[in-house]
Amino acid sequence: MIFGLPIAFTTPWLLAGLVALPVLWWLLRAIPPAPLRQRFPAVVLLLGLEDRDAESDRTPWWLLVLRLLAVAALILGFAGPILNPEHRQAGRGPLLIFVDAGWTAASDWPQRMGAIKDQLDAAAQAGRPVAIALSHEVAEIGAAAPQWQSAGDWRERLPGLAPVAWEVPYGAASDWAAGLQDADTIWISDGLARAGRLDLLAAFEAKGRVDVLQPTWPRYGLLPARAEDGALVLEALRSGVTAGPELVVQGIGPDPSGVERVLASATLDFSAGAPRAQVHMPLPPELRNRITRFQLQDLRAAGAVTLADDSLRRRRVALLTGTQSREGLELLSPLHYLREALVPSAEVIEDAAIDTLIEAGPEVLILPDVPSLAEPDQRALAEWVAQGGMLLRFAGPRLAAADTGRGVEDILLPVRLRSGGRVVGGAMSWGAPRALAPFPETSPFFGLPVPDDVLVRAQILAEPSPDLADRTLASLADGTPLVTRKALGQGQVVLFHISANAEWSSLALSGLFVQMLERLAVSTRPGQVEAQSLDGTQWVAERVLDAFGQLGPAGAQAGVDGPDLLDGARAAVPPGLYADGDRRLAVNTLGQDAQLAPAAWPVRITPRWQDESASRSLAPYLLAAALILGVLDIVASLWISGRLRKRVVAGAARAGAMVLLALMIVPGHGRAQDADTPEAVIAAASTVTLAHVLSGDPATDDVANAGLMGLSDQLFSRTSVEPAPPVGVDVERDELSVYPFLYWPISDTTPQPSPAAYARLKTYLATGGFILFDTRDAGFGGEGAPSRRLRAIALPLGLPPLEQVPHDHVLTRAFYLLEEFPGRARGPAWVEAAPPNAERAEGMPFRNLNDGVSPVIIGGNDWAGAWAIRSDGSPMFPVGRGQAGERQREMAVRFGVNLVMHVLTGNYKSDQVHVPALLERLGE
Repeated sequence: MIFGLPIAFTTPWLLAGLVALPVLWWLLRAIPPAPLRQRFPAVVLLLGLEDRDAESDRTPWWLLVLRLLAVAALILGFAGPILNPEHRQAGRGPLLIFVDAGWTAASDWPQRMGAIKDQLDAAAQAGRPVAIALSHEVAEIGAAAPQWQSAGDWRERLPGLAPVAWEVPYGAASDWAAGLQDADTIWISDGLARAGRLDLLAAFEAKGRVDVLQPTWPRYGLLPARAEDGALVLEALRSGVTAGPELVVQGIGPDPSGVERVLASATLDFSAGAPRAQVHMPLPPELRNRITRFQLQDLRAAGAVTLADDSLRRRRVALLTGTQSREGLELLSPLHYLREALVPSAEVIEDAAIDTLIEAGPEVLILPDVPSLAEPDQRALAEWVAQGGMLLRFAGPRLAAADTGRGVEDILLPVRLRSGGRVVGGAMSWGAPRALAPFPETSPFFGLPVPDDVLVRAQILAEPSPDLADRTLASLADGTPLVTRKALGQGQVVLFHISANAEWSSLALSGLFVQMLERLAVSTRPGQVEAQSLDGTQWVAERVLDAFGQLGPAGAQAGVDGPDLLDGARAAVPPGLYADGDRRLAVNTLGQDAQLAPAAWPVRITPRWQDESASRSLAPYLLAAALILGVLDIVASLWISGRLRKRVVAGAARAGAMVLLALMIVPGHGRAQDADTPEAVIAAASTVTLAHVLSGDPATDDVANAGLMGLSDQLFSRTSVEPAPPVGVDVERDELSVYPFLYWPISDTTPQPSPAAYARLKTYLATGGFILFDTRDAGFGGEGAPSRRLRAIALPLGLPPLEQVPHDHVLTRAFYLLEEFPGRARGPAWVEAAPPNAERAEGMPFRNLNDGVSPVIIGGNDWAGAWAIRSDGSPMFPVGRGQAGERQREMAVRFGVNLVMHVLTGNYKSDQVHVPALLERLGE
């Protein structure tokens, strides 16, 4: 505090320079010395003469004050004044900075790094040794002691600090803290309740003073998605109960072209004071199967992301065929009804052989009215069910007429059956057709509405037994079992006591039939995987999440025992997607039972956070004031000497004109050269102008512009083409027709043009325009992200069929004779395929391609990088090594020259095929 004002200085010893201001005043007054007055009679001869360069005999007092103020502003500015400084209790000795560094710290990690830097600055001023410890580094037994170093050393190591993607318990952190030397502690907390917090706080307080820095904003998390009533249920958590922004949950996955994008979204609404919010997302099966993860929009944390695995995927269902064929009655076959019900929500596999269906790896296998199986098929099917499959059987006339399951329990039937069947509704029947009873709570069909028009006219009866009620999933209104189920090993056997077609009931004609089949398929999904089903399995991580919610390759990691995956994400099992053969299991940062409760600190601890709006550095303002005072000093000195008096008006006019001109020529936005102004369009139309499509990435656009500039220079020096400076164009709004050549660099972040832009591009290509697509990934046609992005962008253009540039294409001889088309990389180039009837003329080394010019050339050799030059004309990037690299750069330049000549002149060299005919006519 200075005189009671809320001002402090980071370098207060510089204020000692203010003491020198009186000495500076004396020096400015004494040097140079004032002139002496000496009377001399001859001086009368000089009276009346005008002195054009007047000089003052001494410095005016106001100019001295101006200069002293400038010096004082410099001294105060370099002293580092801070308005409303943060008041910290002065400390001495070692300082420990302990950071909660689990996934909850990732969303505001830059702010935490800023808080650590502030603490290091304060420790550096006090000369205190510092140690920084992250919570995940000290939670295990036997954690290493912290490294006590200077604040400057730790500042250099800050970029290497990072949070982890899982929840970090304090574990043995209190025992670790008990072994520390005496030190004050700055605890940068995540603000969440966690077991062991009070024990750790007590261990820190036993060593010294403890200050807690804790953000005031809540934490958000997303629980794993689950399937419920045919929809996906997503639930989010928050640590605070105050009103906050709306949260949007997004489902992300590849679109049909393979480009990852947001496929579905929904808004989560937290009610007042509620720590949870839930949203149902009903999605078509095809769309749901594409989603690879869900995430909270604009939240960069692993806990805000949940991965999708086999529990949400489209099921594979097998249908046994070959026993239901009735020629001419396909629409009455049970297989027809089953296909119609299953195809929208499952992948249906059909075959007449049990072993073939089992080898296909289905989750559900359906037997429609199959009375019996051969012994090998029955044994194989029972083994498959015991390993976790579901056998779904339907009754019918064949099963009713057979002896299967009569009096004895069949391993492939859930209950024993009574002889014959039950017919209701008609002469000699047991009564009127029966409706369905409401589904019990223990049934997977619970909650489905039962239509009144669903009636059952015939069924196969189950033989009464003590466990019949437990095995019944659905029944008729009179209590007769309609659907029964039993467990077989890890799988289950389900029987519909009616046929799968409309012969015995109207169930197959209703939407309830589709819903029941979908519920049964859902029941096979491993939503709650049990440890017993994972015993003896080894899972390998395919992709893992980092702390900031980014999904990336797992790299080389050891396999994980199946049961260990159920213990949640941790250091040994980071969150990600794990594979065992064709099975996929997601380990998410948060489990279904996770909670985000705010931390409760003792009364003696008052958490705070960096108040950036309260404290403000005054140094920039004081240094700017010193600069302004210095400029005023120069102007005042020139004014006193008379050098500005005669020209001040003219100078002011010139300065105003320059400012006005500068305002007129300064571009209105960040593009180096506007391509949509009338002047630019007219200039481009009057000369050859090479253009590149703006990608939105300044670095990519700079390289593209430098590449076309280098190519333009080479064209100017080697050919008669004199191009204008290249420009960047926006395909959404710029006029394209004046540019004969467009270079389009493609990356995985290249934006997709709008429909209006595609219409403009199609018109441009149809009227003679040309585009060079460059994925810059050393090849085209691979599975890299730029290649996939190129396919997504080029598909709506309706490009003609492509082929690699043939050896007799005019591009190989438009100016230079070329055999390859390298850039910074060597790879193939693709052009429009030659017409099928293109023939090679007699005596000519190339085919007759007429005047067709390929509208596009596609490749990935980074041609602009090979052409790019700096402002001094030197290459911007290296190409290859040594002399071979320079040779490759030369070939890249030659390809660029051939390319532009090809664009400007077409296939004119192919017209040489007419030379013999022309000479013959001239001879006549």
